[in-house]
Amino acid sequence: MNVSLSLSNLSWLWPALAAFVLLLVLAAWSYRRARGGWRWTGLALKTLGLALLALCLLEPVWVGQRAKPGANAFAVLADNSESLRIRPEGAAASRGETLRPFLEPRTASWQRTLADTFEVRRYAFDARLQPTEDFHELDFSGRSTALGSALRATAERFRGRALAGVVLFTDGVATDLPRGLGELPAGIPPVYPVIPAEDRPVRDVALAEVRASQTAFEDAPVTIEADVTATGFAGRSVQVRLVDASGRLAQEQGTDLRGDEARATLRFQLKPEGGGLVFYRVEVALRPDASGNAPAEATLANNARVVVVDRGQGPFRVLYVAGRPNWEFKFLNRAVEEDAQVQLVGLIRVAKREPKFDFRGRSGESSNPLFRGFGAQSPEEVQRYDQPVLVRLNTRDEVELRSGFPRTPEDLFGYHAVIVDDLEAEFFAADQAQLLQRFVSERGGGFLMLGGMESFQEGNYRRTPVGDMLPVYLDRDEAASEPPGALRLQLAREGWLQPWARLRDNEAEERARLESMPPLGVLNRVRGLKPGASVIATVRDEKGAEMPALAVQRFGRGRTAALMVGDLWRWGMHDAAAHADMDKAWRQLVRWLVADVPARVQVLAEPVAGDANGTMRLQVRVKDAAFQPVDDATVELEIAPVAFGSAPPAGRPLRLTAEATAREPGLYEIDYVPRFSGGFRATATVRDGKGADLGRAETGWSTDLVADEFRSLVPNRALLEELARRTGGRVVAPEELDALARRLPQERAPQMEAWSTPAWHNGIVFALALAVLLAEWGLRRWKGLA
Repeated sequence: MNVSLSLSNLSWLWPALAAFVLLLVLAAWSYRRARGGWRWTGLALKTLGLALLALCLLEPVWVGQRAKPGANAFAVLADNSESLRIRPEGAAASRGETLRPFLEPRTASWQRTLADTFEVRRYAFDARLQPTEDFHELDFSGRSTALGSALRATAERFRGRALAGVVLFTDGVATDLPRGLGELPAGIPPVYPVIPAEDRPVRDVALAEVRASQTAFEDAPVTIEADVTATGFAGRSVQVRLVDASGRLAQEQGTDLRGDEARATLRFQLKPEGGGLVFYRVEVALRPDASGNAPAEATLANNARVVVVDRGQGPFRVLYVAGRPNWEFKFLNRAVEEDAQVQLVGLIRVAKREPKFDFRGRSGESSNPLFRGFGAQSPEEVQRYDQPVLVRLNTRDEVELRSGFPRTPEDLFGYHAVIVDDLEAEFFAADQAQLLQRFVSERGGGFLMLGGMESFQEGNYRRTPVGDMLPVYLDRDEAASEPPGALRLQLAREGWLQPWARLRDNEAEERARLESMPPLGVLNRVRGLKPGASVIATVRDEKGAEMPALAVQRFGRGRTAALMVGDLWRWGMHDAAAHADMDKAWRQLVRWLVADVPARVQVLAEPVAGDANGTMRLQVRVKDAAFQPVDDATVELEIAPVAFGSAPPAGRPLRLTAEATAREPGLYEIDYVPRFSGGFRATATVRDGKGADLGRAETGWSTDLVADEFRSLVPNRALLEELARRTGGRVVAPEELDALARRLPQERAPQMEAWSTPAWHNGIVFALALAVLLAEWGLRRWKGLA
């Protein structure tokens, strides 16, 4: 409030000053015979009375500014979300009901006072902002509190208009501001948050967060962590249940609550059956007491969450290329056969290429003697001496790999990973080696080289496209010619951190397993690791020297691995238990190779940042057989809610068509706004411009709008105080609204007007002057001077 005192009749300044000085001199002369301290009291009273009379001659005026009546708007926003249904323990009404009397325009006197000066506009908000006449729509059933969106919408509605301030009724639990207030939109006036009184405790148990992660660890590839919070239930116990989509109880755990503000994290490890999307519901509840009763909670809306796990869409096809038949392929193939999601395709050379001038066996025979006796063959099918003899295994049809190792992206990029075993670099033509590098760097495939007589440096891979993407240097090692002797395999530090590199779920059992492994005897030595590579496993020789055995690294969009051990098959020959461990190790390694390899059609669901409605942006990336973007595709999406158990789904499937974007070739997008909480499955079907099927993909997500709304049962006073401070307002209690309404017209507003009122033309001023003069006269009479 800016008010100042101004003198409107300055022409009387000097006469008034002269009269005041003359009268003051006369008053002092009249006290010349007085003795004692009372004379100074009398003189002071006389001086004050004379000064007030002299000041009135100058006509003093109070001058200030105030909001121009009717020229400014004032917004009243009321939160209509479910969090205001919270009723503190022992309270007679919920938070929303305690605020409702202050929102009724007919009974709330502060609104009438505010309306005398401002144009009052009323709005209710939850997920969006809606105008209202008298807040009769308030039922506190909104599924989210879009506080940030409500402020932005308010600023947008009043852009270019005089908005003096906002009175905000809320508890401050904003679902679209998970990380704080952030940057405020332009045009926000002073905000005056009104927080419901909170003097009673709230007792509740909730799932604060649920996380899911998965690895290639075969025994328990999926880990689900549930963060449980509890308030006011010290000494009680809770149970957390994990239920799958069929309604079957997958796992259950319990924990005791310590303290009134307790927090615990429970971890579930499980192996879902099959692949694809798997949905689980995590539920938390208080355990009943001895009488079978469980205490009441503030709300049950935050006691369950849905989590989704994507186990991948198989089959994942892995191309195994070997320079000769060996034990590794036999054991690898047998191990992978137990994984329904992985298909191993073999291309094994059984005879090397021979020069044309070598002998041809029988007189007049032009075919390779290895094929003698396999029936009549056409000249086109006869293997010539200058071509290697290759055997194809587990191929999709008779055409696949008929010409040997692929030479075109369309043929090679159909695989998810390539494994090269005991094969020299000269086997690959220059274009094939370059294509293999592109397979990893551009297509995002996995590549693994196994140790052997013609692998790594012994296979002359140094300074080749294949050698360049390996995680190890292929320079000659000085000790490479020395026999390695007995080698003991052990995990490196990084290996202990990677679940796919371990075969047991605890360190003690894993160390015991490593100690029981038989010694190995073949190792391709390397000079060292490239920057960015990680050692997963090492071997230690009889002298105690440690050398890398398994190294990995990222290469472009894909990943590469180098297994320098050349006789891992010895592990499986030890006993049945070792054979089972070896098979498991092969499966986990192959699963790691193909884990993040993209498909031709990919669909991804991402939440739109800052959107309180839980809007999901569905992105579909489409590529052709050569993994080039496809811009003329038709992308159809079917979005269906997931039902749990025998309960019917919350809604019907919805079909949408995604549109191509201009910012990325081959990218198609569409936004989906869920109408309820739960799990959702989106299936994308893609066709090219001619109507041919390009593929299908699916993704899933969970929307927990209610859980987000109830993630905190305590009003977020800190957020609202920061909002008030940054906008120039202040936090007020409901009972302070009348005083606020009276004071707001004097605060700064876009449209102001000046006002003035005479300070001298006031009975109080004359009464004060008369009172001090009479007091002085009475003092003189009392002392005998009158």
